[in-house]
Amino acid sequence: MSKLTTGSFSIEDLESVQITINNIVGAAKEAAKEVKEELGPMGPTPFPSIATLRDWSFTLFDRYEPVYTPMCDQCCYCTFGPCNLEGNKRGACGIDMKGQAAREFFLRCITGCACHSAHGRHLLNHIIDLFGEDMPINMGASNVIAPNIQLVTGLQPKTLGDLKPVMEYVEEELGQLLATIHAGQEGAAIDYDNKSMMAGYLDHVGMEVSDIAQVTALGFPKSDPEAPLVETGMGTIDTTKPVIIAIGHNVAGVTYIMDYMEDHDLTDKMEIGGLCCTAFDMTRYKREDRKAPYAKIVGTISKELKIVRSGIPDVIVLDEQCVRADLVQEGQKLKIPVIASNEKIMYGLPDRTNDDVDAIIEDLKTGKIPGCVMLDYEKLGELVPRLAMEMAPLREGISAIPTDEEMIALVSKCVECGECELACPEELEIPAAIAVAKGGDYSALEELHDLCIGCRRCEQVCNKEIPILNLIEKAAQKVIAEEKGLVRAGRGQVSDAEIRAEGLNLVMGTTPGVIAIIGCANYPAGSKDVYNIAEEFLNRNYIIAVSGCSAMDIGMYKDADGKTLYERYPGRFERGNILNTGSCVSNAHISGTCHKVAGIFAGRNLSGNLAEIADYTLNRIGAVGLAWGAYSQKAAAIGTGCNMYGIPAVLGPQSGKYRRALIAKTYDESKWKLYDSRNGSEMAIPPSPEFLITTAETWQEACVMMAKNCIRVSDNSMGRSIKLTHWLELSEKYLGVLPDDWWKFVRNEADLPLAKREMLLKMLEAEHGWEIDWKKKKIISGPKIKFDVSAQPTNLKRLCKEA
Repeated sequence: MSKLTTGSFSIEDLESVQITINNIVGAAKEAAKEVKEELGPMGPTPFPSIATLRDWSFTLFDRYEPVYTPMCDQCCYCTFGPCNLEGNKRGACGIDMKGQAAREFFLRCITGCACHSAHGRHLLNHIIDLFGEDMPINMGASNVIAPNIQLVTGLQPKTLGDLKPVMEYVEEELGQLLATIHAGQEGAAIDYDNKSMMAGYLDHVGMEVSDIAQVTALGFPKSDPEAPLVETGMGTIDTTKPVIIAIGHNVAGVTYIMDYMEDHDLTDKMEIGGLCCTAFDMTRYKREDRKAPYAKIVGTISKELKIVRSGIPDVIVLDEQCVRADLVQEGQKLKIPVIASNEKIMYGLPDRTNDDVDAIIEDLKTGKIPGCVMLDYEKLGELVPRLAMEMAPLREGISAIPTDEEMIALVSKCVECGECELACPEELEIPAAIAVAKGGDYSALEELHDLCIGCRRCEQVCNKEIPILNLIEKAAQKVIAEEKGLVRAGRGQVSDAEIRAEGLNLVMGTTPGVIAIIGCANYPAGSKDVYNIAEEFLNRNYIIAVSGCSAMDIGMYKDADGKTLYERYPGRFERGNILNTGSCVSNAHISGTCHKVAGIFAGRNLSGNLAEIADYTLNRIGAVGLAWGAYSQKAAAIGTGCNMYGIPAVLGPQSGKYRRALIAKTYDESKWKLYDSRNGSEMAIPPSPEFLITTAETWQEACVMMAKNCIRVSDNSMGRSIKLTHWLELSEKYLGVLPDDWWKFVRNEADLPLAKREMLLKMLEAEHGWEIDWKKKKIISGPKIKFDVSAQPTNLKRLCKEA
């Protein structure tokens, strides 16, 4: 006799009846419970919903208090409004300013999560259609192949088909989260903050699905520290050949273009380059018969309008995310057809998916249409290379860059009113640069090229209708021609073996930390900032993990010997190395590395055990993220997911516009205590990390903040001494002073930097009243925190044994 009960009905005593339930999230949750015997114990929170991990979020918020920075005093969400929320006022629906600011931040997080997860769904469906659900997942030399998925859902996927219930779970929870934004739903700021945290960790799950699918199926490097070096920069494109430029983040359609080029022996006869993360994944794509990547990385979103105005592309292909909304109009001015290959970006173009390729080419070539939608990837693969070859001779010499005579006339029109400088997000001194150019000296305009983020706001406010971006690019022609760098193609995940080799050093602090430089190109002072930060920490033996646009820009700068950081430093997960995980979705491998340290090195159970693993990371793994040019909603989601996992993040000064930070009160000693899980006793801890997400004003300040916030409770004396050495040196180097709270991190004399030990002991005695035995140069009394390397620090009372 068999019985299946669901809801209010039952089926009993039925023989020879098969009931199949496919692709149901509930079934996946039940499956997660059933794998306990096969895969080991299941943690307490598989497939969490909004309320499941609220206690952990609130534990973090208790120390890291949300700080809100609203952009205005009004709420304009519904037709009750706009409502004035200044002071302690509440809107017509009852929401206050804190609640509205938290809702605004949550909206950014959920939007970013939806971008990555929808990307993952598209890739997963496409790749399963090609290769089938039974294709084994292959991420390289690892058994822990999906740490984010395992941590959040409890599942350990083995095949592509196993990823489907994971995506269904993410999509279900996204729907629940999205509903709470509606007018008349959530009103408490702190609960919106909890929902932001959930959107953040769902984002890392969605990203992981995306990269697992493409790494498995598309020949990407698999945990490969020796992934090939790839050319990057506007100057790498050979403009004597027909040029295809792909822009976006989803490489699925572009692979068909590359296949067509290879099958028709076109790889040496034309150029294909990309901007944003599609560019990275183009260089990772490899068929078995291809020897080396030939696709080139042009750059970040800040280069999109610049490359179009240069007239270099003969055809532009768009997919999704981080794509300018005016590329059709900009391309039309220069006879550059635009092909949209993804339903998320269609720009009002005619859908020619079902039409004959020859007919489409004729309409595009003659200018009958400025572009088209093409959702059939087989046709896309044929259409784009053929179109580029047809357009190249027709477009020869067409560019928006002014001639020498036009340049003189344009700069002379400027009346130096200053409107452009006021409109510029970076507050660039455009009028002063043009004033110098009136005398024939274009050097000041040339210097704006790297600083300019290519947004075109300056042109929109110019009363004289001067195409200011074109002036900058004209002045920078020599710089652009020499803009050639090298970046290592995305290596994918960090392998289990690398974790075993480096885990002890990270937890003890003898590897001073992991600095993860991720994110967008909205830098406050040019792209060299991220290079300077990476070089500073590499020279200090930190592990540098990079991805996306920042990884591209780091590869643009060279030392006196003409070598980039990728040529100078190896690509392993090891101190003093720089590893590029790949495109935006590969950020999941950076967070996943922390989970793997807990799972592989410390033997903690990952499955459905988010709070415990995040607690471990917060207390033991000296990792700090940096999104120095963060501009997108995706960056907000990535950073917030890291926060939920116990990883602090520093953002650039523009990121105050995200409207929310998580910052602790370092002076409140009651916040800097946790439990020793051996017996449940309270432990005093140093005030680090002192934030989960915050902004810095300069890259130098960011360096000091990151070094400080790599300090962890579990550091042994050698590790603490190393970390204090770097923090103190960076503070003196860039800020000109010793930090005023360095003494709070000292547990005994062995913690002190050896080179400064005597000086610091004198300061402890004179300024803080500590008792020093000068004969032995030992601290007798004074420290508020005790050194016990065998302590088991935790914020979770449930993990404590009874005394």
